[in-house]
Amino acid sequence: MASLSVVLITYNEARNIERCLQSVRNIADEIIVLDSHSTDETVSIASSLGAKVTLQPFLGYIEQKNKALSLASHDYVLCLDADEALDEILAAAISKEKEDFRFDAYTMNRCTWYCGRFIRHGSWYPDRKLRLFNRKKAGWGGINPHDKVELHSSGSTGYLKGDILHYSYHSLEEHIQQNNRFSTISAEAYYQKGKKARLWHLLLKPCWAFLSSYVLKAGFLDGYFGFIIAKNIAHLTFMKYYKLKALQEGWPVKQGQ
Repeated sequence: MASLSVVLITYNEARNIERCLQSVRNIADEIIVLDSHSTDETVSIASSLGAKVTLQPFLGYIEQKNKALSLASHDYVLCLDADEALDEILAAAISKEKEDFRFDAYTMNRCTWYCGRFIRHGSWYPDRKLRLFNRKKAGWGGINPHDKVELHSSGSTGYLKGDILHYSYHSLEEHIQQNNRFSTISAEAYYQKGKKARLWHLLLKPCWAFLSSYVLKAGFLDGYFGFIIAKNIAHLTFMKYYKLKALQEGWPVKQGQ
């Protein structure tokens, strides 16, 4: 039986952390929590559930998650966000795989909880993620805040049944606030990489984001909330490119600038 480290980063996740850690209690040989100096009960709750907690000022999503990886004792790691949890099917699939890991990395579906229900269509499902992997073969990359696990070389990848349950947005207001924060982070990351925003980005990319989520990926099957989610994905896309354009032109991006 191979050993597995469960790794996550946290900041003020008292509402979510217990659900997350309880969902991995039967498969984790250790739980690593890298906390960005939470001001709520996150650290005490995690510690009470047996997690090894380390404090670290936030470095950025990618940087913080790679730092957390470095704290793991075992080669195979499962990376989760604090507002995620494993369903029983996925937990059982990981437990079975621990008998003899056959692949360097594993993908799995993620299902998002939105305003009181799980979303099963559109851009948010199956939302396949690579989260279980040999940390000698992979690490966190991408562009903040849209980090992703990337294989360092041509490693083998398998698929596990079941879902990561993502308890993301309990209200529309939370979604709007997150869109505003993430669009700022994305625009700043793009700007640092020398990317440019054009008028057609602001005109066409939001339209395509909506059509892709609501029509092509059948978000309409989630009813009213499928429409709301697609509209917010379009708005996030617009805000990202508007803020990138603002950085290029020296326009205000944040309140008070």
